[in-house]
Amino acid sequence: ARIRVILNGLDHARFHPREAGQARAKLADSIPPKPFLLYVARLEHPGKNHVRLIEAFEDFKRRSGSDWQLALGGSDWHGAEIIHQRIARSPFAQDIRALGFVADEHLPDLYTAASLFVYPSLYEGFGMPPVEAMACACPVICSDRGSLGEVAGGAARIIDPEKSESISTALLDLYRSATEREEWIKKGLKRAGELSWTRAARETLEVYARTARPSSAAEGKAAARAGVPR
Repeated sequence: ARIRVILNGLDHARFHPREAGQARAKLADSIPPKPFLLYVARLEHPGKNHVRLIEAFEDFKRRSGSDWQLALGGSDWHGAEIIHQRIARSPFAQDIRALGFVADEHLPDLYTAASLFVYPSLYEGFGMPPVEAMACACPVICSDRGSLGEVAGGAARIIDPEKSESISTALLDLYRSATEREEWIKKGLKRAGELSWTRAARETLEVYARTARPSSAAEGKAAARAGVPR
């Protein structure tokens, strides 16, 4: 009862809807040439759950016959060799691209260029990439582990990150339905719009102000006698 949750803000001057064709053109040398699914996270195994995502992508490819590809943006981290080995063993290895480190200035265009953003992480402290993608009008599929269910706020298609079939089914559903993708885009833009640093600062100040106020009439009188300003 004494805890007040204040969500992070989002830099809306950077993360906002853009023209997709222009974004793809700017990144043409570094992104897949065909429509692609995007995951932005350091290549860390098992916490970021890349291996299950690759398994889900393989199932998606087999069931859909789609030419969509998978792009993994992020630097190598602990266990990255396992992820690279799994990519190499994949029957769809030619459709999976590890982009490496993505500079901050390229992130908004990368989100815009993607057809779908998927975030199957097993744990997050907050998880900025899903809401950054939402702000760039990219539909989001997201884990609900750690903070992610709360952060997504009902604006992402939720999956069970420990079941690759849950991920692949969500990929297949959104691939097949442009209408569903548009619905998630609208929900995502609304959710992203709720996250601002102005709001975070205001709510933080409110906590300080409430904490400084006497919590009862008796405390108020005691504070007045002690000369403590309200």
